[in-house]
Amino acid sequence: MKDIPFQRKGGKSNTEIGKSFENEVKDIFEKKLNISLIHHIPVKIGINEKKIHKFDLGNPDEKILIECKSHKWTEGGNIPSAKITTWDQAMFYFFIAPKDFRKIFCILKDCNSKNETLAQYYIRTRDHLIPTDVEIWEFDDTTQELKRLK
Repeated sequence: MKDIPFQRKGGKSNTEIGKSFENEVKDIFEKKLNISLIHHIPVKIGINEKKIHKFDLGNPDEKILIECKSHKWTEGGNIPSAKITTWDQAMFYFFIAPKDFRKIFCILKDCNSKNETLAQYYIRTRDHLIPTDVEIWEFDDTTQELKRLK
């Protein structure tokens, strides 16, 4: 099968890669937090008028919202700029989400040649866009290690 330029090498589709990562994150957070999470939790968000947005994972009773991103550095070790823009968007959605929810942003651990992970890069360069009530977690799908970075 020929790889599509915007698709991860060896991946069936970007959608399948994202769903698989969400399921891994769901399993590990359910064990860590000892709660049940559901996919695509609908929550009203907005500045003035409120509209429904579906977060990747969450629990309405425990008031937890989780967004998952399994993006990687480009093959050449460059920043995946378009992907990072979707992270900025997720931060905005967290910012306008109800204040009484715990907000978790979980990122796939992926290192560049300088041994900096994409999550570390994001915190270093975009900290001014991360709401103070958002937790940044990194998940290593090889070791199954989950680590809070912020």
